[in-house]
Amino acid sequence: MSLISFIKDAGEKLFGKGEAQAAMTEVNADPANDAKVAAANSAAADAILAYINAQKLTATGLTVTFDGKTSTVTVFGVAADQATKEKIALCCGNVAGVVTVNNMMSVDQSAPEGTYYTVVAGDNLSKIAKANYGDPNKYMVIFEANKPMLTHPDKIYPGQVLRIPPL
Repeated sequence: MSLISFIKDAGEKLFGKGEAQAAMTEVNADPANDAKVAAANSAAADAILAYINAQKLTATGLTVTFDGKTSTVTVFGVAADQATKEKIALCCGNVAGVVTVNNMMSVDQSAPEGTYYTVVAGDNLSKIAKANYGDPNKYMVIFEANKPMLTHPDKIYPGQVLRIPPL
């Protein structure tokens, strides 16, 4: 189990419409209405799960829950490897409206865990690679470790959390 922190206002805008958006507003608007809150949280969890699936990341028994009151995602399942486990956690957290991911996943084949880095203004992958590996030319290691969420090495944004794999 690990808790990973994210910046609430950074990331994919998955809660922009319908019941998923309600997960961010219903809790504060009417916390006594348990059925509405549960439906909104479920819709938000479904939106996150659909995003993970769209990235073609899979795990056995993959389950996502969302608590709008705490802006926390909890993810369960068994990933084939450490990289997939970490990428799924990043998909859960790099969503606008999510503050914490409680990663309860396990892996079939254990390997050293990567670390996480939160992008700040002025960062690029070369700068991050130099800080983490001592070599700016290792930026492609970070890019590859964050595919398919990253589609181009120059398309990172402040607040985004990236996976930094061990070398």
